[in-house]
Amino acid sequence: MTQTSPVRPSGRAGAAVVPVLAFAGIVVAVMQTLLVPVIKDLPRLLDTAPSDATWVLTSTLLSGAVATPIMGRLGDLFGKRRMLVASLAVMVVGALVSAFTSDLLVMIAGRTLQGFAMGAIPLGIGLMRDMLPRERLGSAMALMSSSIGVGGGLALPAAALVAQHTDWHTLYLGAAALGVVAIALTLVFVPESPLRAEGSFDLPGALGLTAGLVLFLLPVSKGSDWGWTSGTTLGLFGAAAVVLLLWGLMELRLSAPLVDLRTTARREVLLTNLASIMVGVSFFVVSLVLPQLLQLPAETGHGLGQSMVVAGLCVAPLGLTMMFTAPVYARLSSRYGPKTTLIIGLLVIAAGYGGGLGLMSAAWQTVVTSVVLGAGIGLAYSSLPALIVGAVPASETGAANGLNTLMRSIGTSVSSAVIGMVLANTSDVVGGVAVPTLHGFRVSFGIATAAVAVGLVLALFLPGRRPSARPQLRASSEEEANLERARAREALRGFQGRVLDASGVPVAHARVTLIDRHGRRADATVSAADGSYTLAVPAQGPYVLAARAPGHGPLAAPATHTGEGHCVDVDLPLPPETVTA
Repeated sequence: MTQTSPVRPSGRAGAAVVPVLAFAGIVVAVMQTLLVPVIKDLPRLLDTAPSDATWVLTSTLLSGAVATPIMGRLGDLFGKRRMLVASLAVMVVGALVSAFTSDLLVMIAGRTLQGFAMGAIPLGIGLMRDMLPRERLGSAMALMSSSIGVGGGLALPAAALVAQHTDWHTLYLGAAALGVVAIALTLVFVPESPLRAEGSFDLPGALGLTAGLVLFLLPVSKGSDWGWTSGTTLGLFGAAAVVLLLWGLMELRLSAPLVDLRTTARREVLLTNLASIMVGVSFFVVSLVLPQLLQLPAETGHGLGQSMVVAGLCVAPLGLTMMFTAPVYARLSSRYGPKTTLIIGLLVIAAGYGGGLGLMSAAWQTVVTSVVLGAGIGLAYSSLPALIVGAVPASETGAANGLNTLMRSIGTSVSSAVIGMVLANTSDVVGGVAVPTLHGFRVSFGIATAAVAVGLVLALFLPGRRPSARPQLRASSEEEANLERARAREALRGFQGRVLDASGVPVAHARVTLIDRHGRRADATVSAADGSYTLAVPAQGPYVLAARAPGHGPLAAPATHTGEGHCVDVDLPLPPETVTA
């Protein structure tokens, strides 16, 4: 087990943590929409067939989906800042590879490396939970969660401007430069989290999840090209189901799995992840439809005839509004809870798409639609990490938020495939060129509305706001975290006491772990400056309290909780460290 001393951010670092992590999230999100302005030109630019050129986008999607839960788990085990910097470094390497090539295979390799940066989003959320005081955490996580949309929305006009006036490879050089800046700011202003999960990295689980996700997302991304009923598409879907089923059975047998499926199966976690898929679907529809509507020639009868740059500017309010909803979310969530805020966000999204059905005849109308949808998506995205953080142990936030980000990615992937198929099947062929129709755009908006309706039903079944049986680690240090636990003792059932050395002197920064009768970790904390600790129990019964601190021998003390609504006092005297000659 890794031992790390708690690190308290300095005043300067503490103030800079949120903007630096949000900037890193925006940089990562830029990679998702970097090529949108040149998508239609990729076959010519890479001298390849259109079906092969789509791999430049598909490769980033696949690697991002795979990397997100894996990097989250690695962050829980070995340090979230360390893995955040590693994710950004891999992205920079991938951007540089793509910047100096026009070869399809090399370009795909570079884009695959760029996708690994998606793990930065859950890692940033985990760092915020570990370090920030309670009053700052809500708005900070909201901003970090919304950075996916913020970066995507702001990147569109910037990338369009660059692509229209310079060589398209400059897009990658700019992305690499932003990545280097994000790494430098992270190293200077963001301290490492002191929290570590127990156990080792589940390599077989990582390989199994990778195989299952690739087998599932590959036909989702390429189904419209291969045919949804083709043997290849159906075969890959069937193989994905088998691999993911076997992977799940394997994970349930492990004491330290890559993804804790038992935690994932909790109602609040499961429903939040399913709702995340629906929010991902709704977010990507507007990103696909409005740019095409704006850039279609006016001669089509429904196109708005705008340039690439103007189209990007009209959609940019989507990301800007998402960014500005972070403080609004914090106020709503603190008063009504993240469940209510998620419901409000979904209702606003539904209003945006419903109104957007009749707002497709002028550029200013698309701006209105973007603003309304940005507000709704911002509220919904901001609510998701708060719901996850409130339902999982502090040491599992990286992996849990990584899985949640993966669910959003699955939503955007499904959205891309379904909307692409709808627009293709409703297009008119003019002069040998397929032109999307107004009917196709409206059907796409209808699909987004239906996805939001499903998400709304899921959100309604989420548990209501109530005192949590598990204290949330929302302090800027382990000492403050234990103070929050102490304040919540009246609402807890658990164990409390002090960690002492052989002479009865309090031991600070000792790692205390609660183990249930099945050998699984039920809770964990670090002793405060006065040696005090507090642990919550999920149910009555026998437990083992394990304590360890540098310079002392380990201790394992049996204890039983009767299930009554109070804390059982158990002091933990650590023996002297044994030195072997």
